[in-house]
Amino acid sequence: MRRLRYGVAMSLDGFIAGPNGEYDWIVHDPAIDFAAMFAQYDTLLMGRRTYEIASVRAALWPDLGHRWIVVSRTLKPEEHPNITLLSSDFAEAVAALKAQLGKDIWLFGGGILFRHLLDARLMDTVEVAVMPVLLGSGTPLLTEGRRQLLQLEESKALPSGILLVSYSIKAIAAE
Repeated sequence: MRRLRYGVAMSLDGFIAGPNGEYDWIVHDPAIDFAAMFAQYDTLLMGRRTYEIASVRAALWPDLGHRWIVVSRTLKPEEHPNITLLSSDFAEAVAALKAQLGKDIWLFGGGILFRHLLDARLMDTVEVAVMPVLLGSGTPLLTEGRRQLLQLEESKALPSGILLVSYSIKAIAAE
């Protein structure tokens, strides 16, 4: 079964975007092998706001053949023919996607979508690049909800001050 992995950059004080949605605070480090990272996935899953940012920047990226799936109630399929839109029952659609053959699925940004998929018990890992910056406010890594236990799988400090941490989601007994 494919894994659903949340990969995101976060400030040390827990924000994934600045107060105006900005991400100019993300440190770029040549030690991060983005080609190897992208090769682990064949599907990018994101919410509408992340998609709007990523679609503009995608023109700068090489086409790696990833399938883009966007969760949105406002985007119209006819205006975005190159992506798959999920507007309702997205947890069921993601569960079905995980059951298909393929590489892992990258939940790309989006604390609200992360919370929904975490609560639906669909998330497998949380992979955070902790940036050496304190933003003071912005979009939190995770919106309010129930507690979730994690198991540290890997951690690595880079010379730039970035700390890469990867956690697996621990199964929780039925509540």
